[in-house]
Amino acid sequence: MEKTLTIGLTLFLILCLDMPEAGGQNVENSQKSLSHSSDTKGGRCSYTFIVPQQKLTGALCLNTQSATANNLEVAALRAELRQQQEQLEKLQGQLEQEGALAMEVRALHKEINSMNSRIAQLYTQLLHEVIQKKDQALEQRRVENLLLNATTQALQVSSNYRELEKKYGALTSMMSSQTQFISRLEKQCQCRDSTLVTTEPPKSQSNVHPNYSSEANKMTSDVQRDQSALPPQQENTRGVHSPTTTTASTPLDSPVISIPVTKTPGPWRDCQHVLESGETTSGIYLLRPQSDNRLLQAWCEQSQAQGGWTVIQRRQDGSVNFFRTWEQYKQGFGNLDGEYWLGLEHLYWLTKQARYKLRVALEDWQGRQVFADYDRFHLEPESDWYRLRLGQYQGNAGDSLSWHNNKAFTTLDRDKDSYNGNCAHYQKGGWWYHMCAHSNLNGVWYRGGHYRSRYQDGVYWAEFHGGSYSLKRVAMMIKPT
Repeated sequence: MEKTLTIGLTLFLILCLDMPEAGGQNVENSQKSLSHSSDTKGGRCSYTFIVPQQKLTGALCLNTQSATANNLEVAALRAELRQQQEQLEKLQGQLEQEGALAMEVRALHKEINSMNSRIAQLYTQLLHEVIQKKDQALEQRRVENLLLNATTQALQVSSNYRELEKKYGALTSMMSSQTQFISRLEKQCQCRDSTLVTTEPPKSQSNVHPNYSSEANKMTSDVQRDQSALPPQQENTRGVHSPTTTTASTPLDSPVISIPVTKTPGPWRDCQHVLESGETTSGIYLLRPQSDNRLLQAWCEQSQAQGGWTVIQRRQDGSVNFFRTWEQYKQGFGNLDGEYWLGLEHLYWLTKQARYKLRVALEDWQGRQVFADYDRFHLEPESDWYRLRLGQYQGNAGDSLSWHNNKAFTTLDRDKDSYNGNCAHYQKGGWWYHMCAHSNLNGVWYRGGHYRSRYQDGVYWAEFHGGSYSLKRVAMMIKPT
């Protein structure tokens, strides 16, 4: 029994040494239980039996490293946990910073939108002010132009009034002299009836230019015989006078002609301006082209083709000789209410102020009327010999003028055509000759249409009855487009 107790104690001690902590705890627990049992069962006997569970044979192997390994793993886990907590805290800080940045970005976006709307509003306001100032400047310029036009018209009216006063004084003196002359004639003649007998008017000055040669004088007299005009006595009674080379204040040497009573005193730029001013009656009007201080009179045709036509040439009865010099074609000649040529210089200034179109109205001896329109017409200055510039043709008379386009004007004393000789010598009139002509409205006016002549010198339009047919009535008229 003692031997068994000794073996049990030995094993117990060995186990206590291998497992100090567990053993210690077990000893303490056993001691406590023993003491507790001893305390509780103080006066009684207790027995402790140690019975081995199994019989141990051989050496015993115990692992003493498990507790140390568990402690290292726990420490590593705790360190990793602390790192993850630190990273989590960092991520939370960064998230908070990014959230603040996002809020700032949203605030900046709102400010940018408000600034853009404000800028658009300011731009609209500025554009409106610029447009308003531009309108004000335009209105100011318009008022200035109106004021300038009114001032110009006032000056023109004043100038016209002074000119009319001069003309009135001249007419008054002429009337007085004529009255005295008539009274003297009445006393001398002692007429038997009440009819007033007038003496033969004084002979007018010669129509021949000073540079004319004797041959030119002979040819002029031939033209006078060719033209089937009225006798000189009838011409004088009708008030038709052949112009002279020495022109006075007006470009046309015409007698005193009644001018229509107008609503405005003029002068006007052209007959279209006359029509726009409310004057719808055809007649003689006072014109003053822009950029030209010279006044001129012209016949305004307001009854044909919507009116507004400035008549620059007209033939109708052969009462005026068109076999003239350069200076006469430059200044103009004839009777404003009959046959006349307005003048190349006046044509240049008229067609310079705007774009003009040309109408050529023709009538034969059977009463057939045709026309030829050209959508552009103007003349170059005298330095370029009043060269003709024409546009496109339209009409029912045939195109007999485009062949003369871009040609210089030729007269008896200024040969500017392409022919070896002088076309004006053969055609007996000034024109824009080439070699020589497909039309010549300034030739000899023959009565009856077909004529016989050594040269093709009638008033003809080749596409309308040919060159051997002299037309009854022709007129050249211009109008702004």
